[in-house]
Amino acid sequence: MRRSRYILMLLMFVCNFAFSQMPKVQNRPYIDQRRFHYGFFIGLHTQDIEFVNNGFITENGESWFMDVNEYLPGFQVGVLGEMYLHEHISVRLIPSLYFGDKKIVFKEQNNGERRYIHLRSTYVSMPVNVKFSARRVNNYRPYIVAGASPLVNLAIRKQKELLLNIFDLQIELGAGCDIYLPFFKLIPELKFSFGVLDVINRNRKDLTDKDMMKFTQSVDRATSRSISLVFYFE
Repeated sequence: MRRSRYILMLLMFVCNFAFSQMPKVQNRPYIDQRRFHYGFFIGLHTQDIEFVNNGFITENGESWFMDVNEYLPGFQVGVLGEMYLHEHISVRLIPSLYFGDKKIVFKEQNNGERRYIHLRSTYVSMPVNVKFSARRVNNYRPYIVAGASPLVNLAIRKQKELLLNIFDLQIELGAGCDIYLPFFKLIPELKFSFGVLDVINRNRKDLTDKDMMKFTQSVDRATSRSISLVFYFE
């Protein structure tokens, strides 16, 4: 999370630098007058899960606690379709593909036993964002975005201590800056995503070892989170 603050500070510095510049010749001065815009993006992200542990105690007196042990980098690609509604407002549709990994630790509170698993995810998502842009200054135009993103996980693996649901829904908030270059727009963006659904699958008919149900029973709720740094090319 500390790295995300540094990235956000960098974006704020870029925006402040943009507004402090003297007027100069604009690149692609009429591009924002188009109603529809298209592009693609590549980016990096980290995935997280917020666990609500309930202190469940098994018949053997075990009490397990779950947490994300390590943040691992993921990769994402997608395409961008944007429709301008107003000089400062537009709507984005962003079909995306996410490849990520989460390392989860299970801690037993009494004897200190620990278990680790990797939950690999391949998400297909269709974010819908509203973009609020500031006034363009020379070749820079900062903006903020907000929206929602439904996700489908294509990499569900059974016979694990925890099983994630196929579907999820996230609320997205972010900020970025349009940078107008001679032949295209480069758009760096930092985005924070917060899940609103419980991602734990509690119907564990796949388990052959029923003792592993203790991990699912030890969690009341788990919601997804992620931080993304993406670069759009338009």
